[in-house]
Amino acid sequence: MNSLPRLVATDIDGTLVRSDRTISPRTIATLERVSATGVPVVLVTGRPIRWLHQVYEQLSTPLPAVCANGAVIYDPDTDTPLHTAPMDPEMLSRVAERLRAEIPGVVLAVEIEDSRHMLHEQEWPVRYESGMPTIRVVGSPEEITSAPAVKLLARSGSRDADEFAALVNGCLTGLAEATHSSYSGLVEISAVGVTKAAGLEWFCRRHGVDAADVIAFGDMPNDLPMLTWVGRPVAMANAHRAVLEIAADTALSNDDDGVAAYLEKVFGF
Repeated sequence: MNSLPRLVATDIDGTLVRSDRTISPRTIATLERVSATGVPVVLVTGRPIRWLHQVYEQLSTPLPAVCANGAVIYDPDTDTPLHTAPMDPEMLSRVAERLRAEIPGVVLAVEIEDSRHMLHEQEWPVRYESGMPTIRVVGSPEEITSAPAVKLLARSGSRDADEFAALVNGCLTGLAEATHSSYSGLVEISAVGVTKAAGLEWFCRRHGVDAADVIAFGDMPNDLPMLTWVGRPVAMANAHRAVLEIAADTALSNDDDGVAAYLEKVFGF
């Protein structure tokens, strides 16, 4: 990519958002300036739709989003999912059955209704949404797989995040996509072929943009498909080692306004 990008894609957590969960005024202003040039900016995140308001409240204009690691493409202007790729109950049951058989003590949750709601098993640690109507504990293990879900989530005690992700990937090969975006031992599972790259490709196709003309920023393993698909993959300085290894370039950390600083140079702001 020698000319200006035709689309900017950025992860949210660990990339656009700082450690205190805020977006800096500099970053907000830079994204506005990029959009003003006519170049679309799209958020590409593992977050569900219900967590996007925390970002939109800080931006002057809500940005379109590829959510749930590519399973949902969301239009904030109409509050509408433009495209979804959920796992059906039969597939969820097969995946859950295999996980429970091969990983003793695994605890599961699902993102349902286009990721506006979450169901989780009793042992699931609820950290940010305790008492909120958007999440609910299930009455039985079978309820986890009773409705289509855009993402299945798995935890298993205090296992190392990379080791647990590798374990889950090993037992789900050919059955589902498994990745992770945190260091807490949480694995995110989607239907086969559903990744950030697939979701971003759907969005780009809608806008007539080729992969070679996209610049993307990311920091965690769930960003790898996206970063290997775009023409200019940029890792944050704070990125997971797997991301740093494949990126064409590195930006400053999320706490140092890395996305903004990089885009300012690219666009000559």
